[in-house]
Amino acid sequence: MMTSSVRVLAAGDRFVLPSLITAALARQAHCDVRELMLGRPLGPFGPVAGVREASGTEGELIAALAGADVLVTQRAPVTERVLAARPELRLVAVCRGDPVNVDLEAARRHDVRVCFAPGCTAAATAEFTVGLLIAALRRIPQAHDLLAEQGSWAGSTYCTYEQSGLELEDLPVGLIGHGAVGSRVARALCAFGARVMVHDPYARGEVHGLRMSSLDELLRRSRVISLHARLTEETRGLIGARELALLPPGAVVVNAARGGLLDEAALCDALEDGRLAAAALDTYAEEPLPADSRLRTVGGRVVLTPHLGGASRAVAEKAARLAAAEVGRWVRGEPLAHCLT
Repeated sequence: MMTSSVRVLAAGDRFVLPSLITAALARQAHCDVRELMLGRPLGPFGPVAGVREASGTEGELIAALAGADVLVTQRAPVTERVLAARPELRLVAVCRGDPVNVDLEAARRHDVRVCFAPGCTAAATAEFTVGLLIAALRRIPQAHDLLAEQGSWAGSTYCTYEQSGLELEDLPVGLIGHGAVGSRVARALCAFGARVMVHDPYARGEVHGLRMSSLDELLRRSRVISLHARLTEETRGLIGARELALLPPGAVVVNAARGGLLDEAALCDALEDGRLAAAALDTYAEEPLPADSRLRTVGGRVVLTPHLGGASRAVAEKAARLAAAEVGRWVRGEPLAHCLT
């Protein structure tokens, strides 16, 4: 157990506010906290010196970390250069479920513990996924744009038999992945009366009464598919032209997981030739979505949102609490609950 005050840098951003981190730390341990506000999501973020989805610069972080024992952050770039410049740093607590903004190998070399906040976005992402799915099925954004933006009642054509959407009751829906998010989506869809199938190579038999299927069987039987797999080298491009061709005509694709799971060019081809009725996407192979992306030009068949699935006030508060709890354990000399190094 530490007897002196722990020096902490709370490097928050416009989502997980530094003040949220500071307040959460105050409930865990006596800390001397300095705050740093990073620009994300209003400012640029992305790769920084070998780490992904980072906000801010190495120089900015090195300067702010002077004398700090602990860094609590969501997206600050914890790189080899940063770790080498601040040998006094002993713990990095990341306010997210996947600390891709930290060079874990460099952290091990510098004997820095890295912990994270698993599952904090699961409920928010699951709810958002169901919202995307319903929006795509019932053409809610398209009808809104016609009425609110253009002043046109032309969206009433969605009341015709040919243009009307699908309802969830009795609809065959295939979920690819049954982890923290996928399982929540499954429960919500079952409450609507959907016929839910699951493909997850890590699950066996029935899961909570759901039908488990091979990927190809699920694709052939589903009017809607929703992606909930982790992005790995094995799953990158999991749904491509071959897989989309297995879907019944007029199917709908939803992705609020990771953009790299889905071949966007193949998706656009299937939307443009009418094999797919619609798609709803919150994540993309490249973010922000490029101005020349074909997804912007496939007309009213696509619902696009800018990676909002895991963004709720509850997520920001929960992430700060989980990260601060790890700092408290470290200060008290207790084992860390979610540690990668």
